[in-house]
Amino acid sequence: MARSIAKGPKPRAGYASVNKNAPKPFAKAPRPAPVPQATTAKSTEPLGTVQVALLRAQRLGMAKVDARMLLLHTLGKSTTDMAWLVANDNNPINTLQADAYGALCARRRAGEPVAYIVGHKEFYGLKLAVDHRVLDPRDDTETLVDWALQLLPDSAPDAAPGAVPRSVLDLGTGSGAIALAIQSQRPAAQVHATDASADALEVARANAAHLKLPVQFHQGSWLDAVPGQQFDLIVSNPPYIAAADPHLAALSHEPLQALASGTDGLEDIRQIIAHAPAQLRPGGWLLLEHGHDQAAAVRLLLENQGFGSVESRHDLAQIERCSGGQWLRLR
Repeated sequence: MARSIAKGPKPRAGYASVNKNAPKPFAKAPRPAPVPQATTAKSTEPLGTVQVALLRAQRLGMAKVDARMLLLHTLGKSTTDMAWLVANDNNPINTLQADAYGALCARRRAGEPVAYIVGHKEFYGLKLAVDHRVLDPRDDTETLVDWALQLLPDSAPDAAPGAVPRSVLDLGTGSGAIALAIQSQRPAAQVHATDASADALEVARANAAHLKLPVQFHQGSWLDAVPGQQFDLIVSNPPYIAAADPHLAALSHEPLQALASGTDGLEDIRQIIAHAPAQLRPGGWLLLEHGHDQAAAVRLLLENQGFGSVESRHDLAQIERCSGGQWLRLR
């Protein structure tokens, strides 16, 4: 899954030292340490309140939402339970909690995504485990899922053949976010997902197992991972940042191979568009996420390859985030 840079990279923030003794969510990936329990009188002495801790973090440069999520994680609460912070803003924070919070904020200030620090990310209503082996799923990518679901009307497993697209392929699945979101909303669909990285597929398979979603995973480069198979819908959020783009420096914690794609950022998109027709059924669709300024170029690539009904879709910021087309020709 590729990084969206519609508005440029977000600033990173935090303070204190990193806990190096954290347990692992999967075989190869670090997970943030559980919040230490108070063991001495000193550790339970109040060191301010919830509100004071948040204000201190923000004064040091933390974005408000990041500061809140990390404090909730420190206190053992859901990272989405912002109402708890409002209702308990005068709750005391003890020394151990303050130290743990400071360590997490230090990692954020160093540029590490919040999702890596807390070990998970919410995407399309699903709680996904994520770490340094995969990209941090972005909200912008839900635009791609919305479009895919519109092309996959909910139907019974015994619907008439050809009535709706049924076989779906997610190229470059990363954490499995797109494939798992589609499968969760369209249980009758046969969803496949590929990635060239064995490490990424380990994360994706673990997420699928935890969510009990029957996505089928394949290792390999793009469509080479599923030779000879035919699909009604192919979706992808491939790398689309130019190799020399200065924004990449701010994304150093994420896997470079999932971000950069040639001199203009379109190398992988060109490859997918060129090879997708051979594995799309007539009437099938190809949907691609891309950069904030690449929609016109991607539409032209689709049209030149012979796709029809080519269009782009806007994300919540009204940026052309995805483009796609329908394959109508008979091979």
